[in-house]
Amino acid sequence: MLYLYGLSALTGTLPHFLQEPDDAYIVKSNPIKLRCRARPALQIFFKCNGEWVHQNQHTSVEHTDLGTGLKIREVMINVSRQQVEDFHGPEDYWCLCVAWSHLGTSKSRKATVRIAYLRKNFEQEPQGREVPIKGMIVLHCRPPEGVPPAEVEWLKNDEPISTLDDVNIDTRADHNLIISEARLSDSGNYTCLASNIVARRRSAPATVIVFVNGGWSSWTDWSDCSVRCGRGVQRRSRTCTNPAPLNGGAFCDGMSVQKSTCSSPCPVDGGWANWSEWSVCSAECEKQRGRECTDPEPKHGGRLCDGAALETDNCTGDLCTQDKKLLHDMKGNNDIALYAGLAAGVVTVVLLVIAVMLYRRSQSEYGVDVIDSSALTGGFQSFSFKSTRQGNPLLMNSSMPPDLTMSRTYTSPICFPDSMDKELMSEPSLFDPLPDVKVKVHSSFMVSLGVSERAEYHPKAPPQTFPRGVVQDLAGRGGMLGGRGNSLLGPSLGFQPRTSAEKPLLRTTGLFGHGGGRLVLPNTGASLLVPHGAIAENTSWEMHMSINQDDTCVSLEESQEVLLGPEVSYGPPGLDLSCPVALTIAHCADVSSDDWSIKLRRQTQDSWEDVMSVDGECASCYCLLEPQCCHLLVDRPGCYALVGEPLSEAAVKRLRLAVFGSLEADALTYSLRVYCVDDTPHAFQEVVWLERGQGGRLLEEPKTLLFRGNSFSLQISIQDIPQFLWSIKPFTTCQEFGFSQVWGSNQSPLQCAFTLERFSHAANQLSCKISVRQVKGQELILQVYTTVAESQKDTVPFFTQSDCTITSQTGARAFKIPLSIRQRICATFDTANAKGKDWQLLAQKLHIDRNLVYFAQQTSPSAVILSLWEAQHQDRGDLDSLASALEEIGRVHSKLPEAVEKQDAGIEVGKQSSLSPCNPLQIMK
Repeated sequence: MLYLYGLSALTGTLPHFLQEPDDAYIVKSNPIKLRCRARPALQIFFKCNGEWVHQNQHTSVEHTDLGTGLKIREVMINVSRQQVEDFHGPEDYWCLCVAWSHLGTSKSRKATVRIAYLRKNFEQEPQGREVPIKGMIVLHCRPPEGVPPAEVEWLKNDEPISTLDDVNIDTRADHNLIISEARLSDSGNYTCLASNIVARRRSAPATVIVFVNGGWSSWTDWSDCSVRCGRGVQRRSRTCTNPAPLNGGAFCDGMSVQKSTCSSPCPVDGGWANWSEWSVCSAECEKQRGRECTDPEPKHGGRLCDGAALETDNCTGDLCTQDKKLLHDMKGNNDIALYAGLAAGVVTVVLLVIAVMLYRRSQSEYGVDVIDSSALTGGFQSFSFKSTRQGNPLLMNSSMPPDLTMSRTYTSPICFPDSMDKELMSEPSLFDPLPDVKVKVHSSFMVSLGVSERAEYHPKAPPQTFPRGVVQDLAGRGGMLGGRGNSLLGPSLGFQPRTSAEKPLLRTTGLFGHGGGRLVLPNTGASLLVPHGAIAENTSWEMHMSINQDDTCVSLEESQEVLLGPEVSYGPPGLDLSCPVALTIAHCADVSSDDWSIKLRRQTQDSWEDVMSVDGECASCYCLLEPQCCHLLVDRPGCYALVGEPLSEAAVKRLRLAVFGSLEADALTYSLRVYCVDDTPHAFQEVVWLERGQGGRLLEEPKTLLFRGNSFSLQISIQDIPQFLWSIKPFTTCQEFGFSQVWGSNQSPLQCAFTLERFSHAANQLSCKISVRQVKGQELILQVYTTVAESQKDTVPFFTQSDCTITSQTGARAFKIPLSIRQRICATFDTANAKGKDWQLLAQKLHIDRNLVYFAQQTSPSAVILSLWEAQHQDRGDLDSLASALEEIGRVHSKLPEAVEKQDAGIEVGKQSSLSPCNPLQIMK
């Protein structure tokens, strides 16, 4: 009875679902199955979207639970893709189960059925980034829309990223990849991978670069003072290697070299004090006296006194009573020795004279014993203009027009004024080959280079320098301009104005070939040297050089920066050279002290970029700064300029002062104009052009004023005017320029004018002084003494050098060092020996021993060094400094240990016939 009652109670409960339908996704066209299982259940039906599913679509399975004896029913239905697509309701397609028992019904949960998909395009793809080391990296990723939602996985270089192995990486935040502290190893290509049950999608790779900004190393120790005594400069440096820039990181900010003044006491060489009194005569008939090295005493490493501190002398002559006979015998013996020595000397002199005569006779067949340095200077000659006060034809009291360039001695390539063109054209000998010049070289090291005392230098090429119009004339005759045009050069220079009011065009061009050459803009301080071999054989380039005369100029980043010289351009763009050219630019900075920071800038399309600091190290450019100009080795055509920033108020800028005068139309008024310009040839040519149009005359030789960067103004005043002959308006005797006007005066010449009026035409003499001074700075006096003549008022002055027509040279005439000697020097010094690179020693002896990294990367370091020497010595037509350096190198290499020479003697014995017997480098090798 109890069993039956319990069974009845169980069968009377509501159905309990053992399995309810789960949410499902239809993949492609595959139908899904929904299942329900309940206990106890007499019947189970599916209801989808509020409608009963037909009984025929149900699959039912029934069995009895062995433990309870209750019936368990399981029902399944299929849902197709078409059914889901055909349903258009406010919500997703859904189904639930309804189960019946004796006591009632039970409903299961709703199960949704959706069509699965994954779109192709990501809503947000990760973007590449550049981050500093130890910075945070965040890569965002929003996967494509999909059902079910896609899961995201990150790949680095196509390898999965495991956050379990690297705690520095987190991928949990909204599918984003977060790297807390970037490391160099974190650089790579990152990909966002999205996937669900339908498909997998990959984002475009995002490149992450972890860069390292450069950091300065510690400063080196201060170098030794640049001078042995007195005030000098010491340096210390640092490198951008702590750490070095990596993966595009920024270079270190700041200077790599630091300078400081230093001083040390100068050594004092010792000097002898006065001799003491002679001592009493001794028994040996001698007396003595002494002196001390105390006037002054040697100090600070100075040299000791030269000579003996003790002096001995015979005190009685032949009157010494002791051993008189011995004294007489000694005197006789001394006379015999004296006569014998004189006879031997005479015989030696006679033998030397005979030997020299025989030697000269034997050498006569090899040429005259003459050194003709003009054959080595490549057509460069020196000419100077004297500047004496008396009878100076350049000043106004002379009958000749002044030359505005007379205050200096100019040495430059030969140039001829227009008035000489016809004379040059009628002189064919100027264009014939030079006669053979026999050059005897005395330097032992020059001999070692293969130019022995019997060597002869025979120039074979004709002079390749032509005045304006010569090339065109020759071409018209059909004579010398055949072939590729590598030999002759027709300069195209718009330097001569057609009228006095037309400003000259500062530009020159020339056709250059394999032999190289030189371009010069006269009276501007600008020149360009194209080395031999820079242009490939059978190739020629029409090159040009010019000075920017526009109002726009180089951008000055700092308020105190100034332009120190002209902006010089050379080209053409795309010029293909095998070695750098030497570009020379004049400047106006006083570089005798370390008060300037000078940079080289190059013009780009829309701005200016810093190329290098003149005192720094650079692998792409070389700067050799001299007191008047800067020589550059560059290989990129373009526009270059020197910009200076004063480091202190002690920085000095050189100014050139000049005074001109002209008589006005009324013949009573006389105008004095004082100019203040940068001390560069180009800036002074601006004054020349202005005065040419006004008929002005130079009244006093130009002078140089040292203008300090101390923010004080420049005052100009006129003094000592003859009161009874000339008058000037009151309150106009002193004028002033502000500091900024003078400091940045490179744009246009500064000018102030004084107007004087004479009382009668009889007053034809004018004398006065013009004082130019900087407040708390230097003062200069310009002395004016001139004769005023009415006939001069319309005279246009003649400026000799501004009318120069030859501005270019090609081939051997453009260089001071003959090509054969240059090639031998390069072959010798570009080869390493046991002591290192010989070209480094050559650079040291030529005082070009800074920034050697630049030369080391050149194909022929020696050739580049010689090109720089050529540019440095273009105004001096001799080879003395080069010959001295080579002679000194020869002495250095000749000091080898005797043991090494003996060891190598056996090796070299079989090579003696092919080596020069005086070549120290060959012996050393």
